[in-house]
Amino acid sequence: MPKVKIRDFDPVEYLTNDVIIGEYLTAALEDPNPDVFLDALGDAARAKGMANVAAEAGLGRESLYKALSPGAKPRYDTILKVLRSLGVKITLLAADQAAQPKSTAKRKRVTGRRAAARS
Repeated sequence: MPKVKIRDFDPVEYLTNDVIIGEYLTAALEDPNPDVFLDALGDAARAKGMANVAAEAGLGRESLYKALSPGAKPRYDTILKVLRSLGVKITLLAADQAAQPKSTAKRKRVTGRRAAARS
């Protein structure tokens, strides 16, 4: 029987671009526990490089680690600076609007030969 290697899951491996980071942080923000969002923000910062994020946010690397540690209560402006350095922003929706499915795809009208072929 071959040995199975198990390793810890690290979301940082999957946070490869700003869109994925934005979706990841949005999902974390839905959790009522604020530490979940701070942990996700830390994951995103690690994915981009803590030193780079700290420099772009105008923070010391140690200060960034401290601000994103569990139980920390970072200032709002610190969170905004970190989000900007990650290439994401906060967008708010009305609660009932957020529950509705997003439908951004518009149907294209079929005309000409393609329409005739379908009938």
